[in-house]
Amino acid sequence: MCGIAGIFGLEALDDARATVARMTDAIAHRGPDASGIHLAGNCILGHRRLSIIDLSHGPDQPFRSADGRHAIVFNGEIYNYRALRERLGALGHTFRTASDTEVLLAAYREWGPVCLNELEGMFAFAITDEVTQDLFLARDRMGIKPLYLYHDDRHLLFASEVRALLASGLVPRRIDTDAFVDHLRYQTVHAPDTIVRGVKMLEAGHAMLVSDQEVRSWRWYDPVAASYRSAGAMARTEVLREVRDRLSTAVEKRLVADVPFGAFLSGGIDSSAVVGLMAQASTAPVQTFSVVFDEAEYSEERYARIVADRFRTEHTPIRLSPADMLRMLPEALADMDHPSADGANTWVVSKVTREAGIKMALSGLGGDEVFAGYPVFTRTLELWRRRWVTQFPSTLRRWGGAMARAARPSITSSKMAEMLRLDAFTVDETYPVARRTFSDQDLVALLARDTLPRDSVRRIMKGIIREDRAYELPMLSQVSLGELATYLQNVLLRDTDQMSMAHALEVRVPFLDHHLVEFVLGVEDVHKYPHTPKALLTDALGDLLPREVTHRPKMGFTLPWETWMRVELRGMCEQRLARLANSPLFRPGSVDALWQRFLRRDPRVNWSRLWSLVVLADWMERQGMEE
Repeated sequence: MCGIAGIFGLEALDDARATVARMTDAIAHRGPDASGIHLAGNCILGHRRLSIIDLSHGPDQPFRSADGRHAIVFNGEIYNYRALRERLGALGHTFRTASDTEVLLAAYREWGPVCLNELEGMFAFAITDEVTQDLFLARDRMGIKPLYLYHDDRHLLFASEVRALLASGLVPRRIDTDAFVDHLRYQTVHAPDTIVRGVKMLEAGHAMLVSDQEVRSWRWYDPVAASYRSAGAMARTEVLREVRDRLSTAVEKRLVADVPFGAFLSGGIDSSAVVGLMAQASTAPVQTFSVVFDEAEYSEERYARIVADRFRTEHTPIRLSPADMLRMLPEALADMDHPSADGANTWVVSKVTREAGIKMALSGLGGDEVFAGYPVFTRTLELWRRRWVTQFPSTLRRWGGAMARAARPSITSSKMAEMLRLDAFTVDETYPVARRTFSDQDLVALLARDTLPRDSVRRIMKGIIREDRAYELPMLSQVSLGELATYLQNVLLRDTDQMSMAHALEVRVPFLDHHLVEFVLGVEDVHKYPHTPKALLTDALGDLLPREVTHRPKMGFTLPWETWMRVELRGMCEQRLARLANSPLFRPGSVDALWQRFLRRDPRVNWSRLWSLVVLADWMERQGMEE
C-alpha cells in the first residue's frame, strides 16, 4: 500500500523532478518507509512506499524491469501474486524480489493490458514504456484504490490523492460548481468528477493509455456482465455453501503480509464475520479494535466484546468522548483529501490501530452493499410491489404526497412525496431519491442558482440498469450495483483510503472480493431476504457467529454528531457555516436559516445535512479553494 504520482508531458516543465517531489511530499503519510522518483522519457514517476510484503528495499518504487524498458508505480495489493509468479516463471520470467510489484510488472510485460483480467486484489498503478513512450494507467474492479487525474493541453498528471495534484502547482485551486451541487445532493462527488475543477478520477474497472498522439480510456471490467447468472438456478443449500466458501477464501487471501495485522470490529454482522473467519484461518490470536462511546444509544461495545470473547481476540476498545473528538477533530479534518461527512469515523479507529503497531487491518466494509443490509434494499422491494400506484394520475399522486408530508413532516415523508412524483418505481428511478441528502427543491432554496446540473446518481443508475442491462438481474442485485457504484465507491471506499492512509494503515476488504460479489449478484432475492436483512450471509455462516450478534438490531457505525453539534461542537460548526453563508454560491441567509432549523430540531433537517456543509467549508478554507 503506497502513494503514487506522476506527470506525462514534460516539455513545458522547468524542473519536473522538483514538481513530482512536491507531489510525493504531499502524500508522504501514505508511504513512510521509502520514496523514489524515476524519469522515463516524456514521463516522470514518483512513489511513497508503505512496506507490507517483502520489507527489504528491493521492491522500492519506481520499480524498473531488468532490461530498463518498463517502470511501475503501484498502490495496492495483488492477492494472487504467488500463483501468478509461478505461471510467469514457467514462461521464462525471473524475479529479483519476493514482492507483488515485480509480479505485476512481469504480468504486464507478458500479457499487456489484458493482464488486468488475471489480477485479484486492489490496485491503482502506472507503467511507462521507454520504447513506445506510452503511459498505462489502471484501477481495480471495485474502485478500492483511487487514482486522480488532471489533463490540460500540455500535461497529464496522476496521483493517489487530490492534494498531490494541487501540490504540483499546475492545477488551479478552483471549485467545480456543478460537482459542488453533486456534493450537496449526496455528500460526495461521484466519479469521474471531483470537487476540484479539471480534476477527474479514473473510474473503477477502467484503464487508460496515454501517448503523444492520444489519451484513450476504456472499461475493462463490467460487474453486470461478470455476474454469476447460474447462481439463480441453485438450491439454497448450494448457494449457502458457495457463499461460505468464497468469503472464507477471500479472507484467507487477505491475510498474506509480512507485518503485524488486525481487524476493525464494530460488533455488527459484517466485521464479526471477518473476525470469525480470520480466527479460523490464523494460528495466532487476531488483534481487534473498536470505537465505543459513553452514549449507550451509539455504542456497540457489548457486541464487540461478545465477538472478541468468542474468538479469543486481543481486543482494544477505543473509548471516545466529546472532549476527545473535539481535540482530534482539527487533525482529522486536516487529513481529509476530499471533503466527506463520514471520514472522521475511519480516521479515529485507524489512528489507534496504527498506534498499536498494526500496519494492515481487515474491515467488514461492503457487507451491507453486497448482502442487502441497508433499508434502501427493503424499501425498494416494497415500492416495486406497490408499483400499481403509478397508474393513478400524476396530479393525484402529487397531492397525496404533499398531504402526507404536511401531516407528518420528516425526511422520510418528503422522500415519499418525491417517489410519488415518479413515473415508474424501477430501481433506476427510486434509488437516486432514496440516497439524496438534499432534494432539488431544497437546493434551489439554498443555492444562488436557478438551474441545477444533471443528477449524477440518476445518470449512473440509468447506465447500469438500462445500458448494462442490469434489469435482467434480481432486484436486490440491481440495488447492490447502485450501492457499489455510488455510495460505496464515492463515500465509504474513498473515506477508508484517505483516512486510513493518513496513518499509513492498509485496510483490506474481503467482502469486495470480485469472485464473491459476482456470485452474490446472481443469487435470487428470495435467498437474500427470506425473513431478515442479510439472511443469506448469516445463514451461510451457520453457527460461526453468536446469536446475540446475528439477531441484534442494526446500528450504523457513526459518531454521535447530532448530540455533539448542538453542544460541544456548536462553536466550531457556526464558525465554518459562517464561511459558507458569505459565499457567492449560496443565497443570502439560506445557510443560517438551515442551521437555525437544525437547532430547533426541525424533523426535516437532520445532522448529516449540516455536518456535510461544515466539513465542506473547512476543506475549502484549508485548501485555499476559489469559488
